[in-house]
Amino acid sequence: MKHELQGLLRSGHPTRTEEWHDPEPVADDDPELATGRGPSDAFEALRLELARHLARTPFPAHRGDLLRVMRERHAPDPLTERVEELPGDRTYRSVQDVAVALHDR
Repeated sequence: MKHELQGLLRSGHPTRTEEWHDPEPVADDDPELATGRGPSDAFEALRLELARHLARTPFPAHRGDLLRVMRERHAPDPLTERVEELPGDRTYRSVQDVAVALHDR
């Protein structure tokens, strides 16, 4: 293995001729979820968490529809409790609508 890495260690860049061998670098705007750090903006973190559990399937939806899907997908209790506080007569067209309604509360 030392022999295989020798060119990389000396040059400081990959030495393979085929680009597909090299791993793709992390983009600047990729969320760093694997490291335990999420988006720094509270609204973006809320929207990302909602999107993980709701996706696009229940929309357009009322509060009851959202709660049913979140329970089926085992969403965290604090997030489910926040959705329970939403008005029941409003129709939400997307995760963005739900996030805005929760963030404004």
